[in-house]
Amino acid sequence: MKKHSLHLYTNIPRRLVVGLLGAIALLQPVSDAIGQTKATDDSLRSHTLSPVTVKGARAIVVETLPEIHGTYLMGGKRSEVIRLSEIDANIAEKNPRQIFARIPGVFVYDMDGTGNQINVSTRGLDPHRSWENNIRLNGVITNSDMYGYPASHYSPPMESMERIEFVRGMGSLQYGAQFGGMLNYITKKADTTRRFAFETINSVGSYGLRSTYNAIGGRIGKWTYYAYYYRRHSDGYRQNSNSDSQAQFGSLQFQASKWVSLTAELGRSTYTYHIPGPLTDAMFAQDSRQSTRSRNYFNPDIYIPSVKLNWKISDRTSVLWTNSAVLGARNSVQLDAFATVPDTISRVTGQYRNRQVDIDNFNSYTTEARLLHQYKLGGINGALAAGVQLMSTDLHRRQLGVGTTGSEFDLSLTAPFKRDLHYRTKNFAAFAENHFYLTDRLTVSPGIRVERGTTEMRGTISYYDNANLPRDISHHFALLGINGQYKLSNEVKLYGGWAQAYRPVVFKDIIPASVYERVDNNLKDAYGYNAEIGLEGRWQGIHVNVTLFDLLYRNRLGTVLLTNPDGDGVNYVLRTNIGDSRSTGVEALLETQLFRSEKLLISGFTSTAFNNARYIAGRVSAGTENRNVTGNQVESAPRWTSRNGLTARYGGASLTLQYSYVAQTFSDALNTAVPSANGAVGPVPAYSLVDLNGTWRIKRLLTLRGSINNLFNQQYFTKRPTFYPGPGVWPSDGRSAQLTVGLTL
Repeated sequence: MKKHSLHLYTNIPRRLVVGLLGAIALLQPVSDAIGQTKATDDSLRSHTLSPVTVKGARAIVVETLPEIHGTYLMGGKRSEVIRLSEIDANIAEKNPRQIFARIPGVFVYDMDGTGNQINVSTRGLDPHRSWENNIRLNGVITNSDMYGYPASHYSPPMESMERIEFVRGMGSLQYGAQFGGMLNYITKKADTTRRFAFETINSVGSYGLRSTYNAIGGRIGKWTYYAYYYRRHSDGYRQNSNSDSQAQFGSLQFQASKWVSLTAELGRSTYTYHIPGPLTDAMFAQDSRQSTRSRNYFNPDIYIPSVKLNWKISDRTSVLWTNSAVLGARNSVQLDAFATVPDTISRVTGQYRNRQVDIDNFNSYTTEARLLHQYKLGGINGALAAGVQLMSTDLHRRQLGVGTTGSEFDLSLTAPFKRDLHYRTKNFAAFAENHFYLTDRLTVSPGIRVERGTTEMRGTISYYDNANLPRDISHHFALLGINGQYKLSNEVKLYGGWAQAYRPVVFKDIIPASVYERVDNNLKDAYGYNAEIGLEGRWQGIHVNVTLFDLLYRNRLGTVLLTNPDGDGVNYVLRTNIGDSRSTGVEALLETQLFRSEKLLISGFTSTAFNNARYIAGRVSAGTENRNVTGNQVESAPRWTSRNGLTARYGGASLTLQYSYVAQTFSDALNTAVPSANGAVGPVPAYSLVDLNGTWRIKRLLTLRGSINNLFNQQYFTKRPTFYPGPGVWPSDGRSAQLTVGLTL
């Protein structure tokens, strides 16, 4: 469309342009208020006009990715782009309900309130470390191990981000077969008009929050560089929940020519979180800030190196070759027990109990080559995105090590690990998707992704015969999809489609917790599809995006109770595929301008989703029997999620009042309605929150941000985890305040 528009402009007769400009100049009144008229020796008069400054504020914040985005085809899919400079949010603590407020259906799991990790999901999926999503930084995969532990432990500061791109699962054929979609965090870039620039962002807040972010960047000849250093400390809302984090990042780009560039990047994030332990429901009601653990710690330390070659072969063809890795460790030392088990000093030994030490070492390597080619064939325009991806991963998991009886973060052992395992995967994927522009308004895009790989588990479990474990797991899939869009006008479009997806069996699914558990040697990867149909439109200060979706998730993992086939009548628990689930619903975003004057703009938004996530088949173990869960609500899948906001902008200042509502969820597939005495299972009550955030941009140099989170100090929690950081109630933060000062030089 841009080429066509340019072509029209360049075909306007030059004499007509000159004539129009001359007529406009002759019609200008001679007035000191407009400018000063000067006589010249020619017959033409010239006017020196006073400078005009154009100021504006946008009521519409959420953008949609273009149909062709780099080497990706995004037409016909639901996507959102959030630019952090355009929203009022608690950036210092990465508050997800504020950052993702305008993306409907995002479920936020507040594992801790110190801003260490973002845990989100959509459409009834598990939010733990966002592991149902393909997580990327500048297009580079950051999931720790796609086949062993797909959680994203890499956690860079939000101060470093320019924007966040989110694509639902409809795009999975191009970026990876995750059900939840792709979250791509795009870092700030260097100011290429300067040789050197400096930015510093510093925050203070409630519960001992202190953070500093400092970045440099610029361009020297063909070289462009950008780097930052970040530190943050928080005492935490709860007792024994202090946290210290660091992050560093460096980017160096060499522009070899107009057509070829080479970019090398290295990111690192690490933090040590003092884990306060789970609570029972009675403890939560008594004092949600109390702690049941004082000696538990969690510490990931992750490096993300990458090298990218971007080659624009022609105006129609480009290639992107990315080589990257995820390297580092996930460490924890803790007393892993229910909230009802106290961590006290033994009267016999005069010491605490020995803690459990767990260490994961990640060695994940990816090379991905992508091609984008635009063409015309037989009168039909087209765009092809194709490529290959190779992954090689080695997750070294050491668990159940006997740690010290001390109270500090210490990974020392007094007895060896009871589990010492390697989970090695080699996987090849090839994909292709094509936009067919059948008319100026209608685009149809079929696609395919082929995955072939094998995971090998090797090592020892001291209490278990390894012969009873699945040793090799194959991943062989041919995934299909088709989507399209129809432009009702330049501002309104219909979009939709269907795409298959899968989720491999991960490490935790096949490790028996005790000798009383067994693992199905024929475990199957989860598979299914995403389907959606939507309407998006922008006109007269209004933005609407409404999507109907259907997500089918087969072969969910769980446990069932069986009787020993030897005839001794002893029951055992089997880890296996327990059933299927389906999520259907609607995701709706409305942004609108409510009032505008010369200096004041008042806008509002509502981001609301209804999600009916149900088991359509399945049975799970419950005590001494198996129960049918068909028709039950999927865990951590609220029926209603709604975030709504009002924003007032005056000059360079803005203020946003946000109201959030999340409906009740359940912690288990049985939908246990009455909480257990230890808090491990039961409902998660609905909750409503109000946040107030403001930003004052003082020219280009200085930016002030302020936040009051959970304005009315509601006591709530978002999930009862079944594994890390321990079963029970994990309270989210009460009221807090933050102040951020940013300076650019």
